[in-house]
Amino acid sequence: MYPLKFEPILKQTLWGGDKIIPFKHLNSDLKGVGESWEISGVEDNESVVANGPDKGLTLADMVRKYREELVGEANYARFGNKFPLLIKFIDAKQDLSIQVHPADDLAKKRHNSMGKTEMWYVVDADKGAKLRSGFSEQITPKEYKERVLNNTITDVLQEYEIKPGDVFFLPAGRVHSIGAGAFIAEIQQTSDITYRIYDFNRKDANGKTRELHTDLAREAINYEVLDDYRTKYEAVKDEPVELVACPYFTTSVYDMTEEISCDYSELDSFVIFICMEGACKIKDNEGNELKVGAGESILLPATTQDVTITPEAGNVKLLETYV
Repeated sequence: MYPLKFEPILKQTLWGGDKIIPFKHLNSDLKGVGESWEISGVEDNESVVANGPDKGLTLADMVRKYREELVGEANYARFGNKFPLLIKFIDAKQDLSIQVHPADDLAKKRHNSMGKTEMWYVVDADKGAKLRSGFSEQITPKEYKERVLNNTITDVLQEYEIKPGDVFFLPAGRVHSIGAGAFIAEIQQTSDITYRIYDFNRKDANGKTRELHTDLAREAINYEVLDDYRTKYEAVKDEPVELVACPYFTTSVYDMTEEISCDYSELDSFVIFICMEGACKIKDNEGNELKVGAGESILLPATTQDVTITPEAGNVKLLETYV
């Protein structure tokens, strides 16, 4: 096995912007691209291998073919042929809807699906761009429904101005939304279940509003209030800094100017690197080497013992995530 690159799955949306195509250096004239699904095992949205002998196979094909060698023994026992993570870039030219995702138990019961715990890493942000995450004051499920109906739900949500490098962890059940001008990388469980709570009464070209899932969301919401929903970390050069560790993924950031080596000999999982800026070469213990630039993601199979990462021409910033 060898490090894998995938063809991006570009999603045009009503709220999509113009940052993803140039960020990923793609030769495309698509407009309004709101999302690029980088590594996806979601049914009907499965990533296709872009390099090497397995070029043209889907991620689902790869899991069925290589099983534990690709994802790790514990992951294969836990998830079977379902790849457990979904990696995206999201570019919001307009505010996205306020939404929530169900946890595993509710998602299994209602949709026969995984839940959706996720995290955001801010790649770029226009001046004044904001994210919403969590409640700013305690409310009841009854008050939640009333506030949706009378258009005051945003009054009780925590709102943050953002800058590149900001991180938010979003366990299933936390109400959230992405604001206009935010460009983020998203790491999440493999699930496409979203309950739309509020959509600012927007109408489409036909004068119709989008469906809301008020009652479904009410049971999925965690009404707990925290002092601060941001993930705080100390930025350090040339060594991994852990951002999030949860039952679904562990993610670190590498901000590098020097070559470093990563030992995965004790890790029973695949590893994904997502390049935020700059470029580097990643070479594994088998001698396989890939160049990775801003906007690209690679998947290292669980058989990888170690890799060497060599920055090219200055600084490179990577997110590393595994299960």
